[in-house]
Amino acid sequence: MPPDSVTCVVAEDEALLRDELVKLLLEAWPGLEIVAVCEDGGSALEAIETHRPAVAFLDIRMPGLSGLEVASNMLAAGLRTEIVFVTAYDQYALDAFDRGAVDYLLKPVARERLNATVARVRERLARGGVDAAQLAELLARLQVVAPPAPRAQPLVWLTASRGNETRLILVDDVSYFQADSKYTVVMTAEGESLLRKPIRDLLEVLDPTMFKQVHRSTIVNLRAVAGVARDESGRGTIRLRNRPETLTVSQSFMGLFRNM
Repeated sequence: MPPDSVTCVVAEDEALLRDELVKLLLEAWPGLEIVAVCEDGGSALEAIETHRPAVAFLDIRMPGLSGLEVASNMLAAGLRTEIVFVTAYDQYALDAFDRGAVDYLLKPVARERLNATVARVRERLARGGVDAAQLAELLARLQVVAPPAPRAQPLVWLTASRGNETRLILVDDVSYFQADSKYTVVMTAEGESLLRKPIRDLLEVLDPTMFKQVHRSTIVNLRAVAGVARDESGRGTIRLRNRPETLTVSQSFMGLFRNM
C-alpha cells in the first residue's frame, strides 16, 4: 500500500451520482483506496464497521438509515472515521455544516469543491481526525435544520409466494425480512415466504418506527423481539417471540437496543 494511501467508504443511493463521485475522488486524491461503495445506509454502516476507513463520504438521504443516522451509530459504536456528507440541502442546513468540523459536498458534485474538501479532510486527518464531541454537536443541529424527508404511508400488506401458493401477508405479522440474492425471505410465525423484491426496496416502505435494519441483510420487526444479548465482541443476538431461531445484530447496529 502506498505511504499516502487512505481508506475510504462511499455511500450514495443514486447510481450515476455514486459512479461520478468515485471517479472524481480517485482523480482528486492520489493514493485513496476506496474499500467499499454502498447504495444504502445499512450497508454503509456495516462497511465502516468492517473496514474502519479513515474517511467516509455519506449521502444524507439514503434508503433505510440516513447519512445522519449512520454517523450517529458510528459515534455510539466508537468508530472514528472522518465524515463528508453529500447533500442537496438548502443554505440553512449548510450554515450548520460551516460551523462544524464535518465537511459537505453539494449535489451535483463540482470538481473544484471536491478538491477543496479533500484538502480540508487531509488536513484534519493529519491533526488526528474526527472530533467526536464536535460531530455529536453537529448531528444534533442537523436534526433540527434538516429533518428527514417525509415518507409515504407505510406498507400494510404484501404479496409473497410459498411454493406455488401466493399469500397475502399483514406486515405487522412479519417477524423479520432477510435478503436472499435479488429476493427477500419473509418470515412469520407460520414459516417463510418469498418476496420478489430486494430488501433495499423494503427500507423505503416499511414503518421506520417498528422495522429496523440490524444487519446488512436483515430487517426485524421490533414487535417480534423478545430480547437482545450482547457478546464480548459487541455484536448482538436477537431472540424472537414467535420463532425458534435467533438473529445476528452487527455491532454498529446495537445502538438501536440501548434502552431495551
